[in-house]
Amino acid sequence: MAFDRLPARRAGIDTYQQPVVYLRSDCPVCRAEGFEAQTQVEVIAGHRHVLAILNHVTSDWLRSDEIALSEAAWSLLGVVDGEAVEVRHPPQLDSLAHLRAKVHGGKLGYEALRALMEDVSRGRVSDIHLASFVTVCAGGGLDFDETVALTKAMVDVGERIDWGTSPVMDKHCIGGLPGNRTTLLVVPVVTACGITMPKTSSRAITSAAGTADAMETLAPVALELSAMRRVVEREGGCIVWGGTTRISPADDMLIRVERPLSLDSEGLLVASILSKKAAVGSQRVLIDLPVGPQTKVRSAPAAGRLSHSLVSVGAALGLQVRTVLTDGSQPVGRGIGPALEAIDVMAVLERMPDAPADLRERALELAGLVLEMAGRAAMGSGRAMAREVLDDGRALAKFISICEAQGGLRIPPRAAHAHVVAAPASGVVQAIDTRLLSRVAKLAGAPRDPAAGATVHVRQGDRVELGQPLYSLHAESPGALRYALAFTRSQLPVARVEAGP
Repeated sequence: MAFDRLPARRAGIDTYQQPVVYLRSDCPVCRAEGFEAQTQVEVIAGHRHVLAILNHVTSDWLRSDEIALSEAAWSLLGVVDGEAVEVRHPPQLDSLAHLRAKVHGGKLGYEALRALMEDVSRGRVSDIHLASFVTVCAGGGLDFDETVALTKAMVDVGERIDWGTSPVMDKHCIGGLPGNRTTLLVVPVVTACGITMPKTSSRAITSAAGTADAMETLAPVALELSAMRRVVEREGGCIVWGGTTRISPADDMLIRVERPLSLDSEGLLVASILSKKAAVGSQRVLIDLPVGPQTKVRSAPAAGRLSHSLVSVGAALGLQVRTVLTDGSQPVGRGIGPALEAIDVMAVLERMPDAPADLRERALELAGLVLEMAGRAAMGSGRAMAREVLDDGRALAKFISICEAQGGLRIPPRAAHAHVVAAPASGVVQAIDTRLLSRVAKLAGAPRDPAAGATVHVRQGDRVELGQPLYSLHAESPGALRYALAFTRSQLPVARVEAGP
């Protein structure tokens, strides 16, 4: 079959990580090849191949003899405006037979999952097929052996780092708790003690800030693998965004379709976490499981089940995993949003008198456990060692050095507009709605606008008076601020205040 070549143009449409291409419905290629809307096509530019979803265009912004590419497709192909690309039907994927077998109740082994994850990591599997895989894995869809095999497969289809030293430590939080930015404190404390801790983190997907978003307001995080290695070799650790590496790339593709489905899949969660830890060369991993009514893990029994899976699957991969259950009933620190959370972190590192005590103590607890797992501190004495490293300034000095090695320390931005939400009555703060708080911070612009978000002024159990500040909203524009405020007035209160003594 002859390949059809068309000049490419940049559509300027953000489709997140999903490559999308646009052709006129009367395009000769569409007619000749029978390309229907929403079908998958293969686009080729030189040695680069991308599978993309085809959308039809009926207006005149696109000519019938050209093809437009979404931002994701444009970036993956690396083309320039007007460069000719080939468009054809995608190749048949043998791995989809394994997916069909799983849909019909079959059990998948390593080889089948490796073939499927190889195609997933290379962008060959459509979102429809990815969604069916995520769906069939939901609930108890993956047993222990399948979870281990999937985790190994996700590691093996990407890059894997060997640091040539031991122990290599890591710390992870499963998320779901606003302001819980302990990684930015744990890494400098641990590395200041001479322990290797390369930390790859994610950006926000459904929250107001991810670890990488907060760190990016303080230093560059989009480091290639070679640059990341140089930072770790120089400083012993790093805090970078995992999206610029090929560390467990299949996981990134699965997450993209998993989050909108909002399906509970313990097996996929375990594979996601541990595949990235194993791929980045970690050997001993501490995992923080916040437990609360609005977190990902809502009860101690559920946390126990997840903890068992993480530890046992980790052991099968040669990882020493330890979990710790922490309080997830209310936000950590004061800031919710990239820059606001970074400001909290710097206040703790600089030992400011008004630094959020809960963030400091939670970070010391986790750092102490990492030091004990690494064998640097005796059991039960890690927290005291972590406190000493923080209080004498070594953690701050190490954090500054890591930021400089990653490209330079930055000052977090401040939002141009703010509004204080005050207590509607005197009383006691009975609860803080963490989900609603995150949503309000996002409506104010976080994490798209790094300075946007919310600042919480109270804690559960605090006595407040009429008109006393409960929380503040921060936005880059008056419109975003008004929108967030309008939402808060139409919902249940973010902080519930009831009359009390």
